[in-house]
Amino acid sequence: MQKIFRNHTVNKSLMILAALFAFSFVFARVAESHEVVPSIADLWLEDKQVVMKIRTSGEAILAEIDLSQVEDTNDAENAAQYDTLRQELPDVIEGKIKSAWIDISEKFELVTENGEPLSLVITSVRVDPVGNTELPRFTHLELAADTQQTGQTVTGVQFSWAADLGGLILRQQGVENGLTQFLQNAEQSDLIENSDRAAQSGWRVFADYVPVGFAHIIPMGLDHILFVLGLFFFSPKLRPLLWQISAFTLAHTVTLAAGALGWIVVVPSIVEPLIAASIAYVAIENIFVTRMSKWRPLVIFGFGLLHGLGFASVLGEFGLPQAQFIPALVGFNIGVEFGQLAVVAGAFLAVGLWFGKKTFYRSVIAIPSSMVIAAVGLYWCVERVMG
Repeated sequence: MQKIFRNHTVNKSLMILAALFAFSFVFARVAESHEVVPSIADLWLEDKQVVMKIRTSGEAILAEIDLSQVEDTNDAENAAQYDTLRQELPDVIEGKIKSAWIDISEKFELVTENGEPLSLVITSVRVDPVGNTELPRFTHLELAADTQQTGQTVTGVQFSWAADLGGLILRQQGVENGLTQFLQNAEQSDLIENSDRAAQSGWRVFADYVPVGFAHIIPMGLDHILFVLGLFFFSPKLRPLLWQISAFTLAHTVTLAAGALGWIVVVPSIVEPLIAASIAYVAIENIFVTRMSKWRPLVIFGFGLLHGLGFASVLGEFGLPQAQFIPALVGFNIGVEFGQLAVVAGAFLAVGLWFGKKTFYRSVIAIPSSMVIAAVGLYWCVERVMG
């Protein structure tokens, strides 16, 4: 009877393990495939015109996906249409964007300092090659507006776009220390001026980059979220968590700064698989280790160095204002910390507060959760090495 019971227990455990790995495979595939990323817009306010260069998702715009409501295009109502467009050749998407520009342009709003609207015309469209259709690709728009159309001298403009186009990093070019701002939910930018008045204070730049750093964790930084959850599920006690978070924070702060300053060259093809491997490692250790060793904080510190390089890579995509480099870098890093704290707080309120002191916490919650995290990390590691 005991043998039968043991066999039943083993079989049940294997079934649970198989289910968790199957779930993690699907979860990893979905999470990687169509992640929503913010658009980037560079704006030049010149004597007679406004010029804009925007990097965005042309397929999402054409499929009319509401990017403010989803973190992954697979969750959208028009996901099938998006997937079909994602497989189209660049010239096909370029033609569709140009043909639909009259309707698309209604989602863009550019106004003068007096509130007078300026019409943006499309001057060029370039779409990245098809590549891996499981990953997002970018459409690059070049737009222009004649500032003389209002009959008045334009000394400043404000820009916004529809909420369903998702987040936007807006950067002013051509002016030292120009505006850099993160916009979402149809927010209108601050006044963008073509003069020395365009310079932002350090405090303002700092404040603008905090939400950018936070957004890189929640909702966009799923790999970093899983790593922090891996730290959380190691132990329900506060002291081990503080040791790990402190080591991780210190390390990624160092490499984020070094990468942003150009002291370290970030190679995504190396860094990204290693980040995925770090996720798997901490989760696997959670399954087999019950006490904090003297080596774990050091290992977490090493992994934090990798994650900092990942942050630097993302930060490098939309740049830092050279004249206010330090405030922007500090603001971004603090935003990242707020994001990590939000993840820990959410996990604590969801399970730690209610079940952290229960005898079944480790076997029923911590270990199964770590198994899922480990499987996702291993899958991402293999995918990133192969892809």
